[in-house]
Parts: sequence; C-alpha cells; structure tokens
Amino acid sequence: MSGNGIRVMRRISGWGAWIAEGQERQLRESSIPRSRCLLASSTLKSAPRSIAPSSHSVRTFATTIDPATQSTTTPAKPSRPTTRFADKLNAGPSFNDFVSPNAPLSPSEAYEIKTAKVGKKTITRLPEWLKTPIPVNQNYKKIKNDLRGLNLHTVCEEARCPNISDCWGGSSKSSATATIMLMGDTCTRGCRFCSVKTSKAPAPLDPHEPENTAEALKRWGLGYVVLTAVDRDDLADGGARHWAESVMKIKQKAPTMLVETLTGDFAGDMDMVRLVVRSGMDVFAHNIETVEELTPFVRDRRAKFRQSLEVLRVAKEERPDLITKTSVMLGLGETDEQIEHAMKELRKNNVDVVTFGQYMRPTKRHMAVHAYVTPDQFEHWRQRALDMGFLYCASGPLVRSSYKAGEAFIENVLKKRAAKRSEVSGAQAVEADMKTA
Repeated sequence: MSGNGIRVMRRISGWGAWIAEGQERQLRESSIPRSRCLLASSTLKSAPRSIAPSSHSVRTFATTIDPATQSTTTPAKPSRPTTRFADKLNAGPSFNDFVSPNAPLSPSEAYEIKTAKVGKKTITRLPEWLKTPIPVNQNYKKIKNDLRGLNLHTVCEEARCPNISDCWGGSSKSSATATIMLMGDTCTRGCRFCSVKTSKAPAPLDPHEPENTAEALKRWGLGYVVLTAVDRDDLADGGARHWAESVMKIKQKAPTMLVETLTGDFAGDMDMVRLVVRSGMDVFAHNIETVEELTPFVRDRRAKFRQSLEVLRVAKEERPDLITKTSVMLGLGETDEQIEHAMKELRKNNVDVVTFGQYMRPTKRHMAVHAYVTPDQFEHWRQRALDMGFLYCASGPLVRSSYKAGEAFIENVLKKRAAKRSEVSGAQAVEADMKTA
C-alpha cells in the first residue's frame, strides 16, 4: 500500500473513533434526566396527598398586590407634555358644535375669509356663499347633447360660469336654459378676467350657425333666451351681419320667444350697432365690465369705457322701446365712489338694467381677486341702483350678465309692454272704424 493510502486509512479510523466517542457521551447525558424523572415520579406516588405546598412554591401573577406591603398613598401621575395636536383640539369646536350645526353664525363668522396651507403657500379659500353644486340631472345632459350635436358653443362652458348647474339643470324644461355663444369659441381680444380662448386669426364663421342656433332654441321650448358672442376684430363688420341673421332666424322659428343679445362694441362702428339693433331682439346688452378707472387694466386695450357707453346710447337711440342692459364685476379693486360714478354715467345714457356680480379668477393666468364682496354689500348696490332709477338690478355674488335671475322680471315687463301696444293699436283701429262708419 502506498503512503497516500496509509494516510487515508489513518484519517478514516480517526473519524470512526471520534464518532464512537460522541455517541457514548450523548448516551450518558440522556440517561441522567430519565433517571431523575423516574425518581421524582416514584416519590410523588409514595407521598401523602395531605401535604400542602410550601409558600415559596405558590405561583402568582406579577401584578398581584401584597396587602401587607400595599401603600395607602396614591402615587402622582407623571405629567405628559402638551403637543400641537392637543392644542388644536382644545382650540377647535366643541362637541355641541357638531351636534347642532345649524346654529346661526354671527355676521363676522359668516363672512370670514378663510385660508389654507398648500405646501409652502397660503391660499385664500373660496367663501361658502360662492360654492355651487355639481350638475348631474337630465336637463343638463339634454342641453349638453343638443349643443354637441349642432356644433354650438356656450359662454357657460367657455367662460367657466359658476351658474351652469342652475341654468342647465333647471328643475323643469322651461326653466333650463343656456347662453349660446355665436361666431365660434375663439376671441380676438384678451381681457385679463376672461377664460375664453384668444387668437389673432380665429376660424372662419360657420354659415350654418344661425340656423342651428334657432333649431336648438326651438327644441328647448324656452320663453326667454340669451345670445352672446366673441369679439371678431378680424372681420370687416365685426360679425354684425352674422348677429342679425341669427336673431332673425330665431324670430322666424319661434316668434313669441324673447331674445336678449349680449354683444361686443364692434370696434366702435356705430353703424354695425344699429344693424344688430334693427334685427328684432327684445333686450340689447353690452357690458362695461368694470369702473372707468380700472378699464385699461381689466379689459383688452381695444375696449374702452366711453366707447361702451356710446354703444348703449346708440342702441337706445335707434329703438327707444328697447331695454338696454349692462353688467359690472366687483372685487377687482374698485372703490365705492368709482362704482357710484359708473352708475351715474349709465343712467345718463338711459341704460335700463344693471347687474353686479363677484369676479372669480378662472385660472392662475388671469387677474387675482382683490376682494370677496359680501352678500350684504351686493344688496346695498342693488338698492342704490333702484334708487337711481334703474328699471331692474340683479346684484349678488353669483349673478352674471346672462344669468337668469333677472330674466323673469324683464320677460314680464316686455309682455306688459306688448299688451299695452296691442291695446293702443286696437283702440286706434276701433276709432278709425267709427270715423269711417
């Protein structure tokens, strides 16, 4: 056998001896506890049952109190440091505030402007009186489907009007309405408060729009409708002929329907204003938007306060029986004296109806809100307008120039005027018949 083989055999024999020694040691250790267990069991069998366990062998819970060592004094509780969360809870509303949420608030609490922390910025939250519900009912869906099917646009959507749920989602077919926006959805001007799209070269006019508009309004079966339009400075007539055709189409399809037109200034061309007025609308509206001092900063530079007053004056001059109307936004930084001045200028030009509403910033690209005007302040301006001789004034945070708040009143006035005209013409006809007889 070689040397390597001898070394391998020695190593194997060593391993065998080591394994045998380990097995013997394990056997000895395992036999000791077994003998102890056998001894303990035999002892328990022979011991009498009356032997009581010793006191040190009784098992007890760690929380058991020894009456002998119990102290009569209650230890003081360790004081917990106050936290921000606890401070907020203590300073917040009580349980009674949640049980009776309809408790009346004081004027200062009701009109308090609240803020919120968004990241590192502090933003002003929308006041409660400016929040509106989300539209979901069938009237809303029907109007939206009709508009899409006829390729029509509305100022309700394009200008992000907060009243869309109220106007489109009226409780009945007769109360649901939308303000149609003529001449497309893109304006040639860029006012700092308006969210309508702007472009120097908008798409050409849709020649079918007047017919489609009349058809949509006929389907809705309304008694009073409002039309508005984007400014089209790219057109020679500013879109005046398109305006006139739309009004005449509506009157052909629905002769009893009352039509309000909210027009632009036609770049100061008063002949175009007269053309639109002669088309047969019942109410002519043109918005001054804000006070004279803020006009250059709020409206497009092509829109001027005095030019807007002239548009309203010419419309009234062309048709004295026509109701003229305008709208003013509040919350842009105007003063009470400036509002008073604007109202006096409107009355000098025989404007019949004025509306006041809260300016609401449509996007971050537009003017910031200077102040949120309270409902009490809006009521003050409504009463002031009536005292100055305006035929009607709608004034409130959510009032807009085309909002239906004043339509019922204006509709009633127009119907009364029409009835008086028919009575006068009837009396004149009877008188003429008597003379000929």
